[in-house]
Amino acid sequence: MRALRAGGVMAGWKGVLALASLTVAALAAGGGAQGSAGSSGLLKVRLGGDQAETRVVLDLDRAVSGKVATEDADGKIVVSLPRIDAPGGLRGAGQGLVRRWDVERGPGAVKINLELARDAEVSRRFLLPPGDGVANYRYVIDLKAKGGAAVRPVAAGPAKPSAPVVARAAARKGPKIIVIDAGHGGKDPGASGVNTLEKDVTLAAAKALKARLEKTGRYRVVMTRGSDVYVPLESRVPIARAADADLFISLHADSGPTTEIRGASVYTLSEKGERRVASVLRKDDWLQPASFGGGAVGDIILDLTQRSTRNRSAVFAEMVLEHIADKTVLLRRSHRDANLMVLLAPDVPAILLEMGFINNPDDEKALTNPAKRKQMMDAVGDAVDAWFARENKLATR
Repeated sequence: MRALRAGGVMAGWKGVLALASLTVAALAAGGGAQGSAGSSGLLKVRLGGDQAETRVVLDLDRAVSGKVATEDADGKIVVSLPRIDAPGGLRGAGQGLVRRWDVERGPGAVKINLELARDAEVSRRFLLPPGDGVANYRYVIDLKAKGGAAVRPVAAGPAKPSAPVVARAAARKGPKIIVIDAGHGGKDPGASGVNTLEKDVTLAAAKALKARLEKTGRYRVVMTRGSDVYVPLESRVPIARAADADLFISLHADSGPTTEIRGASVYTLSEKGERRVASVLRKDDWLQPASFGGGAVGDIILDLTQRSTRNRSAVFAEMVLEHIADKTVLLRRSHRDANLMVLLAPDVPAILLEMGFINNPDDEKALTNPAKRKQMMDAVGDAVDAWFARENKLATR
């Protein structure tokens, strides 16, 4: 779990995605490939949607943390991507809320200029890692029309009629969405044992848990990474929120000061971490504050939401410990709380499971044993079943 403490580099988040594999590109493909570039950072720009909601997908050959530089000023939204390059003259026709777009190169960054067809705002932004047959990163920008916004006049030439406004679908029905976060990956190996790395252990465990959950048919599983790739830490919780997740499970392996320490533990958000949520949410690279409204009312809604989420996370943590207790050794104080950024999503119950100490010989042996690993992940799956059964029971009271 090296580099996971809040003082380290962990940071990091509701839309509806169609599949567990987070195939956002498929949702955006309605606009087709609008522009492409060589392997210089920005590979392609695609658009899809209508004049109620429009999605812009930027295919990238590397990870990036973007920033909205300008929003709805003179009918334009500008998103800046640092440390990304693109050829000059990259532009295309728009779709839905975007009338046209172009890419502007600058020192150390490129800007994506989106000229709006009507008044709109950024509802969310998030980065998707490679995986499930998609080789590149995808930076997704979701736009939504402002209420009652009129179609903006075209600067030259006749205005095109606007598409019918489509109402947002009702609350999602169907399988629960579980996001499994395999800690570390790619250039970030995590902690080290004698014979293995944390990033390999967490990915193997995540795949085992995915298989356990999907075989029931009751869940749709989203992986923050499905291979040995580096997923920026600030992108992991945004992936969960973008998937409209019902539950977030982050898997890690601990490392102690001596090789004698062993045992699994579960972390949930601490009170100190809870107090950090509001300040983190105000960083627009992570979440648009409008998700909870503004002013005092928005703060109250946020406070009530995160308190409920924190309590539900704690209940799930206890269920996980109860179910894995006969499958592995537990630390003496096995339910812990911490100021970890992967636990900060105010509306997604989340835990971080430390499956054992990778620098302990016995724990490392168990973590690298497929049969032992499956036993533990099956137990976590049983805890997921029990938790949702409890949630459903409470909801019907």
